[in-house]
Amino acid sequence: MAIAIIVIKQYKNSNEPAPKPKITNSDKPKDPASNPTSRDRGFDRRTSYLEYSNHATCRMQCRKISKAEVEEIMQLGKINYNKSDLQNARCPRYALEGITKDNQRVRIIFAQCNEKTVVVTVIDLETDYQCNCPGDDDKYKNRN
Repeated sequence: MAIAIIVIKQYKNSNEPAPKPKITNSDKPKDPASNPTSRDRGFDRRTSYLEYSNHATCRMQCRKISKAEVEEIMQLGKINYNKSDLQNARCPRYALEGITKDNQRVRIIFAQCNEKTVVVTVIDLETDYQCNCPGDDDKYKNRN
């Protein structure tokens, strides 16, 4: 009798459908508009994603340009598409130009990735400052 009960239980368990696997990540591409961190539709002027490279920080100190001025150019500056590199392999680079509160005419290069926007460098378009910052190289003058 015990053997019959064991055989019946095994038979019952083998007829039950296997539990469906839980899907935690669908392979469907997500709609960029539904993802608040997808910033593939032009330059995102929100400063909440902003970070500064060591080179940009050094240039800002040398040229007396504050973070507030960088943020103002980010929000109000004009994009110079001739100086931008939107096809950059890592992140599109936008060159924004404007005038700071103390009347410096500047160009600021922003690398915009999905997770952050990095200030790459800060350029004063009228005054040639002698800065000794990491990444400076006379071979690649970036004034114009």
